[in-house]
Amino acid sequence: MKLSFDVAGDLKQSLAVLDEFIRKKDTVALIDKAIEICADSIKNGGKVIAAGNGGSMCDAQHFAEELTGRYRADRVALPAVAVCDPSHLTCVGNDYGFDFVFSRFVEGMGMKGDVFLGISTSGNSKNIIEACNAARAKGMKSICLLGKDGGSLKELCDLPIIVSHNGFADRIQEVHTMIIHIMIRGIEELCC
Repeated sequence: MKLSFDVAGDLKQSLAVLDEFIRKKDTVALIDKAIEICADSIKNGGKVIAAGNGGSMCDAQHFAEELTGRYRADRVALPAVAVCDPSHLTCVGNDYGFDFVFSRFVEGMGMKGDVFLGISTSGNSKNIIEACNAARAKGMKSICLLGKDGGSLKELCDLPIIVSHNGFADRIQEVHTMIIHIMIRGIEELCC
């Protein structure tokens, strides 16, 4: 069986997207700031609420479970939650529309001093936009992992981290996963 694409080519493209992200002058400072914002919130009794669509929802879940569970160190559980409860998503989706599935959660569960972590490979996910608006109204900071040119969300969140790639979302998600792992490691180190 012959594949229609070059596996080595895919690996090289992944490396190129990561390399471009690393070379941006503000990459390290932005990730450091994201870690600091999350750790400060947690140390002051807050939590991180993470959300995304599709594969980005899986990334949000991965972020939250590594903090409430463990990443590299045995330590106390750290407060984080991903918006992924099917009953919540379908209730809000049915009653208010899909654009509000994350914002309603932030309205109900977010508190001043908490952090919203939104993940959107397009930078234009309407439900993440609404969640950033809800977070701001609650006195929460918002961090967004974005793709392409950052879309509308780069102006709406407090800290945009943009993986500038105009191809398929999978390459952006691969870098988002690395950012999430670094954030988890940093939060774990600063909070424990």
